[in-house]
Amino acid sequence: MSDSVSVSGSSAVSAASADTGLERSIDWKQGVIIAMGVPILILPSLYDLDGTLWALSIVIWVVSVLQGFLQNMAIGEMAANFGVSGIGACAQYVFTDEEKYKGKKVNWGKFIGAFTAWSYWFTWTPVIPIFTIMTGAYLQDSNFSEYLGFLSDVNSTLLNLILGLVIFGTIIFIGSRGLNGGARAQMVLAGITIIPLVIVVAIPFFNGTFSLDNITDGFTPAGWTWSGNDICMVFGCLAVAQWSACAWESAATYGAEYKNPGRDLPKALISCGLICLFMYFIVSFSVYGTLGHTGVETTGYATLAPLCVSNFGSIGALVALILLVAGMVMLIQTAFLGSSRTLFAMSQNGNMPRLLSKTNKNGAPIYAMLFQFAVGMCLIPLGTPGMILAASSFGFCFALGMAMVCFIKTHRDPRFKDQPRVWSAPRGWYYVAIALAIYQFFVLIPCLAYFSIEAYGPSSVVIGAIILLIYIPLWFVLQRYEAKNNDSSTQCRRRP
Repeated sequence: MSDSVSVSGSSAVSAASADTGLERSIDWKQGVIIAMGVPILILPSLYDLDGTLWALSIVIWVVSVLQGFLQNMAIGEMAANFGVSGIGACAQYVFTDEEKYKGKKVNWGKFIGAFTAWSYWFTWTPVIPIFTIMTGAYLQDSNFSEYLGFLSDVNSTLLNLILGLVIFGTIIFIGSRGLNGGARAQMVLAGITIIPLVIVVAIPFFNGTFSLDNITDGFTPAGWTWSGNDICMVFGCLAVAQWSACAWESAATYGAEYKNPGRDLPKALISCGLICLFMYFIVSFSVYGTLGHTGVETTGYATLAPLCVSNFGSIGALVALILLVAGMVMLIQTAFLGSSRTLFAMSQNGNMPRLLSKTNKNGAPIYAMLFQFAVGMCLIPLGTPGMILAASSFGFCFALGMAMVCFIKTHRDPRFKDQPRVWSAPRGWYYVAIALAIYQFFVLIPCLAYFSIEAYGPSSVVIGAIILLIYIPLWFVLQRYEAKNNDSSTQCRRRP
């Protein structure tokens, strides 16, 4: 197989792809639109990274998006060629080898693929409660008390749960109409959020509120020496930042639903990456240059609220607030569609209950979406966005590392290396994937644990470990249940 970039006709798809049961209904532009919630992911992390790195966070965001180009090319190649839904489905498709483990008690390849998919699912699932909580924080922010003061007396957890019900209910209704319906809804939300968000962060450059001194004077915390401790914190922040800045690989999550994956998927990935590179730089540069470290710390998770008030006054700020909340809902839909399809792929492969692989008449995985709704509602009352985000980042680091191992395997394993390709990552990406796997497992994960303990205490590490490891006994129970069902079916067929 050639490592060069190539795009051929759709005829190769059937030869190299898995049968997912999802409808091929979107093109690359719709894939970009569905993933357009990703730039909003920067909002919670602006505050979380500021406490450790101050304005150095701007560099972290840019580096993280560029890192995304390296790993997302590999993920895109697999999703396009195998016709599966992103990291979770790729891992299950590549690692599962029934012949190799035939007659053995445990199919360890299937387990590795399933655990990778679970880790990736855990990456997206907290997005929904995190941004539901953030939506509540904006609605209760003191900058908008003139219009929304009545919400300040509402218990924040109760408000977040109500918001969760409304948001989830709306997204399930839209998502149940199929991915095409989701794309149309995202187009509307993108039109009223991404452009206004750019305006909100661009105005300070023209009205005199932006000052480069806020960045240069507070580029690193007082006493910063680039010691071993400081470097570990930088890499820990890179691990947290990639949860946001590399998440545009979500465009590959719909690999099984592109009409022409060899053409549509790389276009969608590259377009998403360029948009995110611009957005992550301009948002962080504007926020730190306008508010400085002290302003970001004072504002907390409602980071853009003071910019809205400064730019538009109280009435205009209320309009901007509505647009920002709509943007968070757009991101929640991006996360919801991606995580529900990961559950769908796991169910198809016997790694989650079979019920989750059922689709409705529009080809939408409705039961997976309902399961996602239940889990998200349970997570809303559990903790602050930062702690949930740090815990979730462990899942993403592991999933990204295993995605690179998957890519390496597809270039070495005889089962895959000679399969026809509809699209390939650039030449030499095999070695890039090796370096990225080492980077995820041996640099980012240890430094993330160090950062999490320093920033939030051991609780985020414990929560992340529990949610990831709880799947191990669940998987073995599912496999035993599947084996019993298969034995029962075999016996029934053998009866005279």
